[in-house]
Amino acid sequence: MSTTETHDVLLSTQIVIEQALKKLGYSDSMVELLKEPMRILTVRIPVRMDDGTTRVFTGYRAQHNDAVGPTKGGVRFHPDVNEHEVKALSIWMSLKCGIADLPYGGGKGGVICDPRKMSFRELELLSRGYVRAVSQIVGPNKDIPAPDVMTNSQIMAWMMDEYSRIREFDSPGFITGKPLVLGGSRGRETATARGVAIMINEALRTKGIELKGARVVVQGFGNAGSYLSKFMHDAGAAVIGISDVNGALYNKEGLDIPDLLDKRDSFGTVTNLFKQTISNEELLELDCDVLVPAAIENQITEVNAPKIKAHVIVEAANGPTTLEATRIVTERGILLVPDVLASAGGVIVSYFEWVQNNQGYYWTEEEVDTKLEWMMRKGFRQVYELHQSRGVNMRLAAYMSGVRKMAEAVRFRGWV
Repeated sequence: MSTTETHDVLLSTQIVIEQALKKLGYSDSMVELLKEPMRILTVRIPVRMDDGTTRVFTGYRAQHNDAVGPTKGGVRFHPDVNEHEVKALSIWMSLKCGIADLPYGGGKGGVICDPRKMSFRELELLSRGYVRAVSQIVGPNKDIPAPDVMTNSQIMAWMMDEYSRIREFDSPGFITGKPLVLGGSRGRETATARGVAIMINEALRTKGIELKGARVVVQGFGNAGSYLSKFMHDAGAAVIGISDVNGALYNKEGLDIPDLLDKRDSFGTVTNLFKQTISNEELLELDCDVLVPAAIENQITEVNAPKIKAHVIVEAANGPTTLEATRIVTERGILLVPDVLASAGGVIVSYFEWVQNNQGYYWTEEEVDTKLEWMMRKGFRQVYELHQSRGVNMRLAAYMSGVRKMAEAVRFRGWV
């Protein structure tokens, strides 16, 4: 790990938030308010395991700021969940909502656990226990959870059912990413990947590169990475590299994506079935048109940024590129579409789901996709124009675009 730059996602976020607010002319008091979540709850969840023992899990829920409206954000189940990360993710959610002009602030939750080592029953008890633990601060007009890393529509269904029992009325608007039969929205499962695909299109257009025939590398083969690989393959691009936690696959002519999708397991693992693999480090440095980090944070650092050979980097994961790496790739002429813009598709379609739940009227998949595309393209144009007119990198431009609405709401309310 580098000694000259921070790999702390919360500190990196706070640095850029401060730069963005200062560029927009806001006071030190505004920076002080918006650099931390206004509320974070730490909870302990006892679960009776299948072997008869009781394990106590630690969970979190962070709410960044509710000046614009209720907070919104996913719940992740992962061994590496920690308070710092949950805080940073809640701030990123605020920025995504600001860029997309949604009536939300950012929220985020997580539980320290490994779902791969838990039974279906244990996962259900943990999901219900988490909702009971945070039930006082969440709700359809307070804070609306959604799926995230290693959580899915089944877990959302358990959480909604538990919340409905506590409140004693049916509350589909309490949570998004639900199964269709429980008030979920069409297009929600593929929303993040579809949004990233739209951003790839926009970014390539600015570089004068055709999507058909473009060489794409996708790091990560979970929900976002696998759907994105399919969308790119279907659009005529050559997906020359993909990876998962065990390693990476490479074929300069393009991989057989439909075959890989058939073979992957429910956690997005497929490379363990192949003898000839390369490392994740080698994957990131492949010669390509588009590089999509869709795995975890701090993947592109000051160490490997000078070796990146992509024309465009589109961040599908949260925080995959450090601040120093952002500076290096930008100076090298690589267009970087930051996470708070590129992966906003998930929260946009979650917003659509919440609207449909509140109306009791449900849209077709075509309506969802059309509205998503319009909002993503509008977001890209705003950020790209700020990047050009203010002479700042795309990450700072995205933060400026994302934080402005919240800062104005705070000002009008008289908080600062």
